[in-house]
Amino acid sequence: MKRSLAIIGITIMLIICSTFFINKVYAAKEKPINNETESTLVELKEKEMKSLEDYEETYGSKSYGFTAYILHKVQIYSIPFCFLGIIVGAIMNYVTGIRHIETKEKGLAVMVTFITVAVICQVLPLVFTIVVKFGRE
Repeated sequence: MKRSLAIIGITIMLIICSTFFINKVYAAKEKPINNETESTLVELKEKEMKSLEDYEETYGSKSYGFTAYILHKVQIYSIPFCFLGIIVGAIMNYVTGIRHIETKEKGLAVMVTFITVAVICQVLPLVFTIVVKFGRE
């Protein structure tokens, strides 16, 4: 009974949120991009291109620079993604795992997986830099 009420409540919330999102998307399509927004987008593009050029200059090659740029972006964006995964695994392990032992084991596996991914994503740019800088000599 409680589970079905929770599912119905979540479904209603998703319908309401999706309705607001769809309305915002259609409202945004009707408005053209003004000069302020366009200049901001151009500035962001120029900033990222400058950053990419700095990486290419630092590593001495377009392919190495692009790889280092991508690894840096992965390093930055992996942090919140892995924290979210660890939180989901902890909820599976400690909250729902109280009643179901298989859920507890899955939660522990999810936490270990996301911790491993976080460590790899944080260390990989350093390893790449060491290999490229000192391995090519």
